[in-house]
Amino acid sequence: MVTTNRIRLTGLLTRSPRIARASASFCALVVVGSAAAAPPSVNAPIPTEPEPLARTLVQTTADLEQAIGDWHPKSTAAPQAVVLQALYQQRIYRLLTRDSGLATRTLALVPRDLAKVSRDLLAAQRELYRLTPSIGVQTIKVARARPAPELLSYYRDAQRRFKVPWDVLAAVNFVETKFGKLRSASAAGAQGPMQFMPATWRRYGLGGNVQDAHDAILGAANYLHASGAPQDLRNALHHYNPSNAYVDAVLRYARRIGADRKMFYALYNWQVFVKTPRGDRRVTGPGLP
Repeated sequence: MVTTNRIRLTGLLTRSPRIARASASFCALVVVGSAAAAPPSVNAPIPTEPEPLARTLVQTTADLEQAIGDWHPKSTAAPQAVVLQALYQQRIYRLLTRDSGLATRTLALVPRDLAKVSRDLLAAQRELYRLTPSIGVQTIKVARARPAPELLSYYRDAQRRFKVPWDVLAAVNFVETKFGKLRSASAAGAQGPMQFMPATWRRYGLGGNVQDAHDAILGAANYLHASGAPQDLRNALHHYNPSNAYVDAVLRYARRIGADRKMFYALYNWQVFVKTPRGDRRVTGPGLP
């Protein structure tokens, strides 16, 4: 969202030792004692009580990581197991984003590391959702993202040239267009997988094509570097979008993507949900016309 006048977007809890031990034991049983089941259907129900939801989040995370590990080569389309597990995980986090009380009670029951990751994801989603205006479904254009390894090579190329961390570029790409799945221009005219305003693209786009993923990622790195990255990432990202909530969300996603490559592949397989005047609607992924 490279502009100075628009905003557009598609802490550990205290636990007693007894609860922590019980949570760890219970989650270990879920992950170790169960073979990966068949992936959930597109509209599989999600538990709405903390204990079964905690079990489901732990199992879904483990099953998705296993499916990502089994996905070879990653230059091919993701197998059904990855796509369906990622969608189910995304739907769980969307539920927890909407219900902070349920999120607090649920995350108190999962392993500490997963709770840390989940809190970052939920905080980022809440921050971005508040910035997201409602849009008409008829204005949405979507397409396939470039293969995951290609995107990773583009981020690495941009990092080498402009010293902007690859995980920050990946996080911006995810936040702006779900890695290029969302192809619509914004109401203000921002374009491409990294959402550049035309004037900013002319200055920082290096003569490339704003719709091309490689060119757009290089342009974003160029702009962020000119705005202070990597020395001052917060300030650079604030130039990209003048919102502290946006900056916090991008850095939360970047932290998780950088800490675990499987998180990149999980988020790569999350789908596009848009906020419409009649509620949220999924516009990519399995089960749609």
